[in-house]
Amino acid sequence: MRLFHYFGCVGLFVALFSFSAGGLAQGGLSEYTLGSGDVIRIQVYGESDLTMETQLSDTGTLSYPFLGELHLRGMTVGQLQKTIIKGLAGDYLLDPKVSVTILQYRQFYISGEVERPGGFPFQPGLTIRKAVSLAEGFTERASKSNIFVISDNDDSHTPRQVQLNSPVKPGDSITVEQSFF
Repeated sequence: MRLFHYFGCVGLFVALFSFSAGGLAQGGLSEYTLGSGDVIRIQVYGESDLTMETQLSDTGTLSYPFLGELHLRGMTVGQLQKTIIKGLAGDYLLDPKVSVTILQYRQFYISGEVERPGGFPFQPGLTIRKAVSLAEGFTERASKSNIFVISDNDDSHTPRQVQLNSPVKPGDSITVEQSFF
């Protein structure tokens, strides 16, 4: 009976671990899409000529050896890795080992009723509350309930109302409205 209890606990632990790891992959930075201003490092192991650090252009492109101009805007890091592996495999390398990492995320912007409006470096885990802190806090006239965000990847540029604990993404434009009281 103890053996059954032991394996039952181990099975439950494995199931919980698998569930939480899947949640991290779905909601984590693996879904982060590249855009203009991101600084990335592409490393092809054993091929120093194909390793580079670069900032994506204003159109979200990159000129890469042998592959030409790559359009990266909207791609995830994993998709870019697969694109480079596929492009280099066969004609150029037998079995390319490629690693892509983000060295610096593009900025987010905050304006309106904050002490120091402007652009700030994005950091994973950033919320509206933390973004306001980076901008040295609210002004006396700030409305803490009328805060709007326009996401960088929203082609319609539609502002959506957010709360202080809402997440901030790279490239977001945050506006803190004025209070009428």
